[in-house]
Amino acid sequence: MKPGLVSIVGAGPGDPELIAVKALRRLQQADVILYDRLVSPQLLEEASSSSRRIYCGKAPGRHAMSQEQINALLVRFASQGLAVVRLKGGDPLVFGRGGEEALELARHGIPWELVPGVTSASGAAAAEGIPLTHRGVSASFACVSGTRASADSPEPRWDLLAHGVDTLVVYMGISRLEAIAAELLRHGKPAGTPAAIVERATTAGSRTLVGTLAGLPALAASAGAANPALIVIGEVVLIRERLQALSAQLESTAG
Repeated sequence: MKPGLVSIVGAGPGDPELIAVKALRRLQQADVILYDRLVSPQLLEEASSSSRRIYCGKAPGRHAMSQEQINALLVRFASQGLAVVRLKGGDPLVFGRGGEEALELARHGIPWELVPGVTSASGAAAAEGIPLTHRGVSASFACVSGTRASADSPEPRWDLLAHGVDTLVVYMGISRLEAIAAELLRHGKPAGTPAAIVERATTAGSRTLVGTLAGLPALAASAGAANPALIVIGEVVLIRERLQALSAQLESTAG
């Protein structure tokens, strides 16, 4: 039997309307959908009523199934000639393990494709009015994981990240925020650097906490900040404040 195509699809940062047209078509044509924890339930409603839907999400410390099990299911369903969609929040190649799954499919001779999505960094920042780059303020940005794959995995080079880029976006860093801030401060990042936490970005439940690098851990603790969330560190955070001030001024004038 000719194997089916596996589409490794990015669903975007949360708002179901941010999915790409190609990704939506693949979802509507799928026989089987393996979806992650942060995929909007509204997106799944776009799938065919006859499609089989399998949850394989991973919350911190609670995995519905291992990566090896997910890989095996992708191979098994595609080997049956089925159209398979692996649906992931954000972009599948930005901390999404899409590359690992593509390699596994390739090793088994399964046809695959990667359909990009709006990654959480740009989606969250844009939704909250924080430009990752801004002329005269930020000419570069970096995305970094706040957690390690295992205890043996090396830490990110916080010494380089403290000075090598203008804007820093930390994924999966809430549980280690105090340690991350301490590392950046230890390597000379100014304590007063503007910083923000964006929770549940692009959804109706979104919330943004704004402070400084030194004060962000205490702010997060007092506000009960929780995943899913991104941490944005850099002067661009102040652009959001300026935009909000201008909007408030316009509203006041109009009123």
